[in-house]
Amino acid sequence: MATINRLDSRDPGFAAALTALLAFEASQDESIDRAAADILAAVRERGDAALLEYTQRFDRVEADSVQALEIPRESWQAALGSLPAAQRAALEAAAERVRAYHQRQRGETWTYTEADGTVLGQKITPLDRVGLYVPGGKAAYPSSVLMNAIPAKVAGVAELIMVTPTPGGVRNPMVLAAAAIAGVDRAYAIGGAQAVGALAYGTATIPAVDKIVGPGNAYVAAAKRRVFGTVGIDMIAGPSEILIICDGRTPADWIAMDLFSQAEHDELAQAILLCPDAAYLDEVAASIDRQLPGMPRADILRESLGKRGALIQVRDLDEACDIANHIAPEHLELSTEDPERWAERIRHAGAIFMGRYASESLGDYCAGPNHVLPTSRTARFSSPLGVYDFQKRSSLIQVSRQGAQTLGRIAAELAYGEGLQAHAGSAEYRLDKA
Repeated sequence: MATINRLDSRDPGFAAALTALLAFEASQDESIDRAAADILAAVRERGDAALLEYTQRFDRVEADSVQALEIPRESWQAALGSLPAAQRAALEAAAERVRAYHQRQRGETWTYTEADGTVLGQKITPLDRVGLYVPGGKAAYPSSVLMNAIPAKVAGVAELIMVTPTPGGVRNPMVLAAAAIAGVDRAYAIGGAQAVGALAYGTATIPAVDKIVGPGNAYVAAAKRRVFGTVGIDMIAGPSEILIICDGRTPADWIAMDLFSQAEHDELAQAILLCPDAAYLDEVAASIDRQLPGMPRADILRESLGKRGALIQVRDLDEACDIANHIAPEHLELSTEDPERWAERIRHAGAIFMGRYASESLGDYCAGPNHVLPTSRTARFSSPLGVYDFQKRSSLIQVSRQGAQTLGRIAAELAYGEGLQAHAGSAEYRLDKA
């Protein structure tokens, strides 16, 4: 059995095969959804007491109060100071690049004045308070702290509260160091659906936030889905994805490892290569088989590539771009000559990596753009996380007396047409009497 699927766009059954490959059932497991709902209800009703119970049950951490679960700022700084020099330098360099990139995304308030003196515009306001969920335990990602916290602080968010589970009381020093570098304001050693509930509804100790961002397990995702509307959320992320368009001239080992870089996340991750050169696809397949046994997560890679991965022969790079737009991948690598030419053809992708040296892994950590990206074809209508996700826009409408004469007559006419007498009257009261 081949390690990875092989498809050919010229085969009569290609469209059906591609559809089957892309199919992902995103429906929520009912038992997980019910458990998340019960936890949220308990936190909403009993606040801190429920938080302490769930933290003891799920994380094996006992505390007399939620205040005792707050991670003091001194420990963040201590964690930062304890890192090996190279690790700290890498974390700080990544943070600076992420900050520099996101500073260019800041929206600004603007207005314009019409001839009659009416002023229209838009006011930009940052969110007051944001909650950041950071996975703990084995799945601890300091890069996630940087990617979620830095754009929030660049946007001007006044208070950023981080929650992170600490199974067995173990706190990840790189996560705490990242919190110190990124400008987090407060941090609590709580996780799971209970942490989402605390951020959404507030407790005696933890204030309610306006938006919750950050990845988590299935229970966290279910809880975020349920509290949406009470608070904002970033997105419900699906499995990781990479799609590579290659002209067959990049070293095959590079491309094989790029496919591994997403497939190693979990068994549902998706890694696909599009190339017009059949012989090159053979080279990549051979490289996969050669490198796979030495990878620490070989079992995950084998299942991911076998179930959802593919090497696809296409007619040409134009067709590859058409297929890429249909897939709308989270990560798209254009490993070709003249990548700018092909980037012009791409309409749907979370992040586009251009050229042979732009590996997706650089985007995950330190290139600068955000690594929180739309998955499961949502790049057709969604964007990467950014500063704009932490800013609100309010319309500004200042109507002059002269402007009210023109606008009032238009509004009244339309209001009468809709049968809304008071709307019409409100506009007509402002009209000068003849």
